[in-house]
Amino acid sequence: MQAPAYKIPESVLVVIFTADLEVLLIRRTDAGTWQSVTGSKDFVHEAWHETAKREVHEETGLQTDHLDLQLSDWGLENIYEIYPSWRSRYAPQVSRNTERVFGLALPSRMPVTLNPQEHTEFQWLPWRQAADECFSPSNAEAILMLPRFVKGRS
Repeated sequence: MQAPAYKIPESVLVVIFTADLEVLLIRRTDAGTWQSVTGSKDFVHEAWHETAKREVHEETGLQTDHLDLQLSDWGLENIYEIYPSWRSRYAPQVSRNTERVFGLALPSRMPVTLNPQEHTEFQWLPWRQAADECFSPSNAEAILMLPRFVKGRS
């Protein structure tokens, strides 16, 4: 399947965290900002869960099919204005993006392999500190909800 000429304005945000509520943040090469895993659908009918699995693997090297990993759809969607500096990646009439939020629970820190074209470094931080480091308000908000989602899983 050929990639679309423009980015699809539907993306995922995946908060990767450990049992101790440490959160993985990765630094973008293009902006130098810290974030969780994010990425757009490759095609319009790609399922949210498939987009999340693909983006986690592309950006961190983690395989979400591993038995000890739990990728869960948090059932949250954020709709926001695309920053003007990134609008050229989208069709001319597109100005808003829909972001679906997922969590990926790890038993503990796992080795991360970054895609150097997308990210320069990573860090594991306690959840509150991770939220403070995020550039994106929706990313910070998702991290601040982490204790609620972890409690709901037990």
